[in-house]
Amino acid sequence: MLWNLLALRQIAQRTISTASSRHCENKVPQKQKLFQEDNGIPVHLKGGLADALLYRATMILTVGGTAHAIY
Repeated sequence: MLWNLLALRQIAQRTISTASSRHCENKVPQKQKLFQEDNGIPVHLKGGLADALLYRATMILTVGGTAHAIY
């Protein structure tokens, strides 16, 4: 039983240590530059079409939920 636990420990360490070896490009500096740009666009719309749709859907659901709760 002890050998099974040791084997399981080695497998767990191996999967954790290899997960960080993936190469991902860091996009944070690009996004920071985009969102900090002073171009007159509200920050909630600077992300593009997806942000605009998400904002509109959120506003519709918020206003609709408020109206439903009041009436």
